[in-house]
Amino acid sequence: MAAVDASATEPTDVLVDRAGAAVARAALNELGGGYGRRVAVLVGKGLNGADGRVAADRLARRGVRTRVIDAADIGDCLPAIGDHALDLVVDAAYGTGLGRPFEAPTVGVPVLAVDLPSGLDGLTGEARGRPLVACRTVALGALKPGLLLGDGPALAGRCEVVDLGLDLSGMITHLLEDSDVAGMVPSRLPDAHKWQSACWVIAGSPGMEGAAGLAATAALRAGAGYVRLSMFGGGDPKAPDEVVRLPVGAELGLAGWEEKDQTRFRSMVIGPGLSTTAKVADAVRSLVVSQGPPLVVDGDGLTALAGVKLTAARSLVLTPHDGEFTRLAGRPPGPDRLGAARGLASDAGAVVLLKGPTTVVAAPNGRVLLAAAGDSRLATAGAGDVLAGIIGAFLARGAEPFSAAAAAAHVHGRLVAGVGKGDASITGVAASDLAARLMAVLTELSVDAAAYGQTSGRVG
Repeated sequence: MAAVDASATEPTDVLVDRAGAAVARAALNELGGGYGRRVAVLVGKGLNGADGRVAADRLARRGVRTRVIDAADIGDCLPAIGDHALDLVVDAAYGTGLGRPFEAPTVGVPVLAVDLPSGLDGLTGEARGRPLVACRTVALGALKPGLLLGDGPALAGRCEVVDLGLDLSGMITHLLEDSDVAGMVPSRLPDAHKWQSACWVIAGSPGMEGAAGLAATAALRAGAGYVRLSMFGGGDPKAPDEVVRLPVGAELGLAGWEEKDQTRFRSMVIGPGLSTTAKVADAVRSLVVSQGPPLVVDGDGLTALAGVKLTAARSLVLTPHDGEFTRLAGRPPGPDRLGAARGLASDAGAVVLLKGPTTVVAAPNGRVLLAAAGDSRLATAGAGDVLAGIIGAFLARGAEPFSAAAAAAHVHGRLVAGVGKGDASITGVAASDLAARLMAVLTELSVDAAAYGQTSGRVG
């Protein structure tokens, strides 16, 4: 955003006036009116403070009793205004430029934050010092990543973005919304046949049959026309009858991967519940460096790539959680999750989907999409297997790897976020519940809506 601000064609005072007006409107909305209300506005020396001063002036014109307080002079508590307690605090003390911890005063009333809660790192979401906890944040121009990562969601409250008229076309980090998904996943055409969207899932091992079944079922429900499932070491994974089983032997020889199959399958998924034996690791590495369709590497497949310098012969999507990321990159992601995902994507020449409360999807060229649709109900065994299957299906349908991974992450979150009817329970959500809801969620998000619209009119 610093570069965007620097390139603004309009004077700073014009932008400050727009921002202050937006903050004042949000404050009046929170107060439920203006006359007689009491508001303290914390201001610093920078642009956030300037925005706060404009907001205070506009609020005063609406009959709000305001007090502007220099953030450098506040103590442990805010003073009252007159004989009455405050109704609202506007936190315009510090924004993205804060380079030190902020120790906020004790506040017993709602807080409206300007751009960021003061003390919250705008890039990483780290709380530095003791920030105020806002009930609402007015993000100026664009959401800052820190509002979505780390401590940000807990400190920022409800976030709204205010358009200041800045040119945001050069930004390479975006938050996914429902309306984005349909344009990222190619529709199944009316004359489609099964091999046009075939996905091969190599997953599971004795005792981990469920992982294989979940990934294959999700691939089928997310639109793969043909799903082949190969499980290591035998066993009977639970999957729909339509999933074609092709077992692989104890040596993980990929039986059936003949020359003709290289052109028939549109995507592959390898790793969920696969085990971590040396032979499995060798087979995963061999598959990665061979020619073939785009490949999703998840779970034990990622463990097999730990310490390996990737020279993939195909498009790769890597889907690590923090532990798997540490094994792949040789270091934990740390607080800068955008930088960590970008770094691994560049080093590996692969799309990296770094799982978390807000999932970070990074392309090798530095582009990032954030998926924040889900919640803690996704922190359950098997949920990642479902995600891998969805990505495999979207790749099979023709989505390019970056779009497939990001769209799948958003859809995965929406499986527990109340899209459609029959919302999942607040507690006790199992991964099998997620796969069962895929069709309803994809319908709600208008995936395939164009392909299956009704045709009216006469034919003569």
